[in-house]
Amino acid sequence: MTGRGVARNLDIVIAGASLERVPGFLTDERKSGQTPGMTEPAVGEKRILARADFPIFLGALRDLGYRVVGPTVRDGAIVYGPIERVEDLPIGWTERQEAGTYRLDRRSDEALFGYVVGPHSWKKYLFPAHERLWTASREGSRFAMAPELVDGPSFAFLGVRACELASIAIQDRVFARAGDPGYAARRTRTLRIAVQCGQAGGTCFCASMGTGPAVGPSHDLALTEILTPQRHSFLVEVGSVAGARVLATVPLWPATAEDERAVERIVARTAASMGRRMDVSGIRDLLVNNPGHPRWELVGQRCLACTNCTMVCPTCFCQTTEEVPNLSGEKVERWRRWDSCFNSAFSELHGSPIRKSTSSRYRQWMTHKLATWHDQFDSSGCVGCGRCITWCPVGIDITEEVAAIRAAPATPRAAGDRT
Repeated sequence: MTGRGVARNLDIVIAGASLERVPGFLTDERKSGQTPGMTEPAVGEKRILARADFPIFLGALRDLGYRVVGPTVRDGAIVYGPIERVEDLPIGWTERQEAGTYRLDRRSDEALFGYVVGPHSWKKYLFPAHERLWTASREGSRFAMAPELVDGPSFAFLGVRACELASIAIQDRVFARAGDPGYAARRTRTLRIAVQCGQAGGTCFCASMGTGPAVGPSHDLALTEILTPQRHSFLVEVGSVAGARVLATVPLWPATAEDERAVERIVARTAASMGRRMDVSGIRDLLVNNPGHPRWELVGQRCLACTNCTMVCPTCFCQTTEEVPNLSGEKVERWRRWDSCFNSAFSELHGSPIRKSTSSRYRQWMTHKLATWHDQFDSSGCVGCGRCITWCPVGIDITEEVAAIRAAPATPRAAGDRT
């Protein structure tokens, strides 16, 4: 790729900030007397990017033709939106998250990525909430159908957490199996800039699910934000030629062994501070073999069937379609929109829903997410991001529900049980 061409499936990993006094970090790179490199680094090299040069990094992404979207503060939360300059990022902001609770807090520093996850997930860009699929127009005695062309911008996702990378990989499998051309077109033009977390949230349990907090080796660039009273910088590891090309015009300094040890300490501390945990051993059989467990009725009495959990989940893909004709009858459009298995009409067949009770719909959601997803897609449908816990208005905690079912003996499936 040269000039303003667009890189394909470029993964950049950025670790969240950690306020840690690290031995050897005594001066800012700009005050060290060293001269930054301005040549394209080789694959496998590790360099240091100064915080003061982060705007240059953003500019390099734009120069390659990407529209940068990432975390920003809006409406009392950290959400995903356009990032035109570094000041659009949630500088100095973090969150407090618990079951049914989300609050923004000010940090005592100026970290760029000192938060965890908010209510948005990246599926809003890859699997839009409302999308036209095709248009049919009358031509004499027949209708001519024209599929919707997917011709949007090439996005650079800035700030994708390790659990979110896992969720994108899950949706890749889901929509690839479905043969969805719109998802495939958007996904091909997506640049993923991930975040290797420097802190865990109160509802996080990615360590239990094996999806974080450390990002795996498959990336083009790996950045770790290191923030101390004396220094604010990013360690950059080059993972591919495409990643190296992004840095060709960005000032970089040599990285030291102590820089690498600091990164290891940040990730290890995050893994040890998860707000939640889930025992996933034998979880498929546990849930499939417990359709009559009394816990389903208890959680059904609390659940509002509001669909919040499925809307914020980064892997849920329930959808419905509707045909919208114009008043003349000369044209009709098919639209797809997000739906939820918590809606009673979602399982409706021949005028009546299969799952009439809220408890049966909650059972369907959790059993599919944690158990039968393995049968369909060879993995769990949960990445441990904790959004369903945080954004549940009554504070239902999926990790508690699993633990409660595990604590009691199995109950056999009743004959003909479909409620």
